[in-house]
Amino acid sequence: MIALSLAEIAEIVGGQPHDIPDPTVRVTGPVVTDSREIRPGALFTAFAGERADGHDFAVRAVADGAVAVLATRPVGVPAIVVDDVTAALGALAREVVERLGATTVALTGSAGKTSTKDLIAQLLERKGPTVYPAGNLNNEIGLPLTALRADESTEHLVLEMGARYVGDIRYLTGLVPPRIGLVLNVGTAHVGEFGSRERIAEAKGEMVEALPEDGVAVLNADDPLVRAMASRTKARVTYFGESPDADIRAENVRLTQQGQPAFTLHTPTGCGDVTMRLYGEHHVSNALAATAVAHELGMSADEIALALSEAGTLSRWRMEVTERSDGVTIVNDAYNANPESMRAALRALAAMGQGAQSRGGRTWAVLGLMAELGDEALAEHDAVGRLAVRLNVSKLVAVGGREASWLRLGAYNEGSWGEESVHVSDARAAIDLLRSELRPGDVVLVKASRSVGLEQVAQALLDDTSAPSDGRGAGR
Repeated sequence: MIALSLAEIAEIVGGQPHDIPDPTVRVTGPVVTDSREIRPGALFTAFAGERADGHDFAVRAVADGAVAVLATRPVGVPAIVVDDVTAALGALAREVVERLGATTVALTGSAGKTSTKDLIAQLLERKGPTVYPAGNLNNEIGLPLTALRADESTEHLVLEMGARYVGDIRYLTGLVPPRIGLVLNVGTAHVGEFGSRERIAEAKGEMVEALPEDGVAVLNADDPLVRAMASRTKARVTYFGESPDADIRAENVRLTQQGQPAFTLHTPTGCGDVTMRLYGEHHVSNALAATAVAHELGMSADEIALALSEAGTLSRWRMEVTERSDGVTIVNDAYNANPESMRAALRALAAMGQGAQSRGGRTWAVLGLMAELGDEALAEHDAVGRLAVRLNVSKLVAVGGREASWLRLGAYNEGSWGEESVHVSDARAAIDLLRSELRPGDVVLVKASRSVGLEQVAQALLDDTSAPSDGRGAGR
């Protein structure tokens, strides 16, 4: 963050100083919510959560080097007291970004936000200092925390924006207004809360409504609900996709034997060949979206094609591919799941399985609950189970309760009547099954909504033997 005095911060957030002997003392370090991340010069924000109250850690935070605490009550150490810490954090972020003048890029979508954000960051870093979220900090707390990491050297600020309700993205764009706004897709993630894909589109479209006239709306030409958002913005519109009329498009799309996408990239100023280190054909759309942003900011087609071919994964548990020393490959995609991302991961597994089969290996899909699907839950879980069979996945392991049993039921009804599919109660049962069954050459995909915690399955399998990464898709 840029250095600000406590007096300046109090004025920006509309707070009252308490126990501050010298209001000219400046915050020169990061703004943090976790007292364990305090560094000298930091500002500690005290949130009252379900399991812990940050106010209880205020004294420790200052003792560890924080200049002051942003709090809702006096805490016995230097503090700026406000009515609402979340609102104050947002006000501080907006002021800092306005003072800096960095180009702000914001993106949203039902699937692929974090992977695309990581690609955009790796492209723009080649042009200049770029700040972007770690993981998926995309809500009313995570977004301003990311923005506050920007300083005088920052040229690009990349922000991910999530939504659970209509109005969420409008609020976030009000905190940090973007100049380039990107909408990836409208899927079924959170459809249980929104009620329909059209309602999701209403929420996602708030991104382009926030853009200024001299801004740019980057829209997916292959998604009719996204394409239609062009009528909701004053900004110039550019399209990406595989559609022939897209400004940024891919041709000759294919997967390598390892499941990595390759294609010819077309931009208004040139073309380039791309072979990605990431896994799964769904990354083609993500790469095109990132290309559209980079092209708008002056990168050439050759520069973009090279950067996409060299880009890796920056966020954990998203198609992390690791080959164990015994020849078993673990694909850890356990961070989250929705119907679109589940189908994409299964197709990537099937592509990787072509190489595995030549070595006598099998493909395993270890899948669990896709949350927040509402009335669509049964149909969507059933469809994923059926798709696993249609893609000739060797073994389906459905992990968890009722929704997981629907995965197994879909596979059964599609023709998986023997040992090709099984339903187990929990992660421990899945681990035990896999340990007894895996053999060299097998490829194991692990994927479910975050609440299921299937990353422990992937980690247990990796811990079973010395498993140095082969570097494929490992990022940096």
